[in-house]
Amino acid sequence: VLAGYPVSPKDEEYVLVNNKCQCVTVTSKFVPSKENPDEEILVRNIRIIVPLQARENISDPLSPLRTTFVYRMSELCRNCEPAEVELGGVMHPVQQGNSCEEPQTCYMYDRNECYSSPVPLLYHGEVRHVPAALTPASCFAE
Repeated sequence: VLAGYPVSPKDEEYVLVNNKCQCVTVTSKFVPSKENPDEEILVRNIRIIVPLQARENISDPLSPLRTTFVYRMSELCRNCEPAEVELGGVMHPVQQGNSCEEPQTCYMYDRNECYSSPVPLLYHGEVRHVPAALTPASCFAE
């Protein structure tokens, strides 16, 4: 079961999934039925943007280009944010989704995540590999 939020205040289309990592947006809205104009049916729209220049390893700009993209609705909808539930007057921490131990495959940079890549730096005649931020805004947010 998914609860969504409106695309805009006037719109009746609701965003169910907005996965920036895999470039997928799933929306839903009610539209008049073609068979029976007095009824409304729920229509879901799935928008997938395939990033053609994505790398196999998103944190390694030199890795080969990705040629396979896999989209599973269960992975797109997973919610791994911790939550608390009251049972018998006592609050218990719970996990809202499953498969949260497995890392999410990312085809594009999620601007909320910090990605870095080691960069060779010559320092006093010695080459050192120093992590450089690939998404600076999320790495150095205040």
